[in-house]
Amino acid sequence: DSAGLGGWSGMRTTKNLPMLFPGYPNFTTITDKRAEFFTQNHNPEILDITKFTDGLAVVKFRNKTRSGAYGNSERNFSDVDFPVFRLAEMYLIYAEAVTRGATNGSASQALTYFNLLRQRAYGDNSGDVGSLNENLILDERARELYWEGFRRSDLIRYNLFTSGTYLWPWKAGVPGGTGVPAYRNIYPIPATEVGANPKITQNPNY
Repeated sequence: DSAGLGGWSGMRTTKNLPMLFPGYPNFTTITDKRAEFFTQNHNPEILDITKFTDGLAVVKFRNKTRSGAYGNSERNFSDVDFPVFRLAEMYLIYAEAVTRGATNGSASQALTYFNLLRQRAYGDNSGDVGSLNENLILDERARELYWEGFRRSDLIRYNLFTSGTYLWPWKAGVPGGTGVPAYRNIYPIPATEVGANPKITQNPNY
């Protein structure tokens, strides 16, 4: 649900992401430490896609060391390590698999894993939940894994990426968001690949 597209004057998120954190829009009441947004002089609503202060800037990843020093003398480039495989993701995969009917796991273990993430985020057990469902897990994946490259595939898996069932601001280039054709669930094959191999057929509708 990011607004960080070419020509959009900087990376920031649409309001759908911060809305997932209980307490929104009052950021002083959000106790989930994963809500890492720069809000000063920023408007959660993106009224003008070319205006950087429309939409909230995400500060989840910063080019600073644990002590607060810059990690690199060249400030135009980041040397931040990008997470590729995290234990948190494995906990969420387990929880989703069990919730979707996997029989080689247990509901109690899935709930334990889920609440371990919540306890780390809240600093205590105040964010614990008593039961799981698919939508809760999808929302938790957004809160835990945003800016790590999962949201598109998550929404496709839940049949929410292209349809009008779930909208976010500027989906399909429309301020209020609108559904798009289902063929957008897969990418087109690059023209150079299609041109180089006559046995490759372009994906439908591209």
